[in-house]
Amino acid sequence: MKVTVCRKEHFNAAHRLNNPAWSPEMNQRVFGKCNNPNYHGHNYSLTVKLTGSVNPETGYVYDMKLLSDLIQTEVIAKFDHHNLNLDTEEFKNLNPTAENIAIVIWNRLREKIPAAYELSVTLFETDRNFVEYHG
Repeated sequence: MKVTVCRKEHFNAAHRLNNPAWSPEMNQRVFGKCNNPNYHGHNYSLTVKLTGSVNPETGYVYDMKLLSDLIQTEVIAKFDHHNLNLDTEEFKNLNPTAENIAIVIWNRLREKIPAAYELSVTLFETDRNFVEYHG
């Protein structure tokens, strides 16, 4: 029997959606306000889910303190209060859409979480817009 444990975190970051191969007009048409040359910010809400078997000795699927620490190190410390386009290596050449941010977060966490666990990331960019990535 498998159980899913979830950890919710928040971070704030600025970004600009822009495809350098396109004209300014095309970028404005596709990305609208998100193409603001002076960037814009979001209060992101992140939920990380791990699915696995309950350890009969601990009663845990995964130690939530370890999961919290991992998210703090791999996500919050890296992205919180940063300009994703300018301050991070991950988005120097990758458009920081919610989809791409979720994939980057999933990849960063996947490297540190044993393969025995199924990993899922849900990223809310606004209260109504969110993405899920399951790898």
